[in-house]
Amino acid sequence: PMTEGTETLRFGIDLGGTKIEIIGLAVTAEKTSNTVYKKRIPTPKGDYEATIKALKELVLEAESSLFAGASQPLFAQPALVGVAIPGAISYKTGKVKNANSTWLIGQDLQFDLALALDRPVNLANDANCFALSEALDGSAEGADVVFGVILGTGCGGAVVVNGHILGGVNAIAGEWGHNPLPWSSPQDIQLPCYCGLQGCNETFLSGSGFERHFLHRTGLEKTVQEILLLSEQNDLVAEQLLQDYIVWLAKGLASVINIVDPDVIVLGGGLSNIQRLYTEVPKVWENWVFSDRVDTKLVPPEHGDSSGVRGAAWL
Repeated sequence: PMTEGTETLRFGIDLGGTKIEIIGLAVTAEKTSNTVYKKRIPTPKGDYEATIKALKELVLEAESSLFAGASQPLFAQPALVGVAIPGAISYKTGKVKNANSTWLIGQDLQFDLALALDRPVNLANDANCFALSEALDGSAEGADVVFGVILGTGCGGAVVVNGHILGGVNAIAGEWGHNPLPWSSPQDIQLPCYCGLQGCNETFLSGSGFERHFLHRTGLEKTVQEILLLSEQNDLVAEQLLQDYIVWLAKGLASVINIVDPDVIVLGGGLSNIQRLYTEVPKVWENWVFSDRVDTKLVPPEHGDSSGVRGAAWL
């Protein structure tokens, strides 16, 4: 049992396609939290063993730096560890499925990581962690139904109802990234998706999809940041792609609103930093929402890129 005045240390890890972030939260008995540690490293892409090793080293390094020189234990017990992963844990096998970081698929990540760290580890989908964090104490705090969106390396989604993640019988609730882009027009190029289908929302709305569409239109390989910079400099192709992206996002979210009708939609991931999305998407999504008016709020995350990692800490 926690004694008065002691805090629990919770580590949240966001295992992304390009970066791994760890955060340490000191949590009081009243469930207030304070960030005491933070670090990011590049993801060892394509290498499962190196990924486990990197995760283990991050946790051990965080603990040693927090406990260095402490004459008495600062926290009540060994740190709890939660990990936000791209994809989901199969109810059938206990192994990772549906991950756009494809080297994780079919691996028993939870078991291997618990073994490496010698303690239990909680895993959840990264979009679920993100939505939970924003619904509990972020920009959707107090809303009954929240749809959390990750617009990053992939395109994830999650539904939180009254502060609880909606998991679903297949562990895929909110996975709108692998529905087809709705009401698509003939000029919308249907790119193949890693899931085996083509024209998925993810191929239009993820950062990698954004870059692929630019490459298709120009023959040039540019990062999302470079394309956005070009659009600010009035590059016609980059600006047109951004305008198309706004319409694609409005259509994708309209189909979600038609089914779930959330109070708040929170955007996360690298593309959530595009300020124009919050003003321009709500202006056009009413074209596809089956209602005389749309009161759904579209908001940026209060905790920015760290919402997934904070949600993981709360698992």
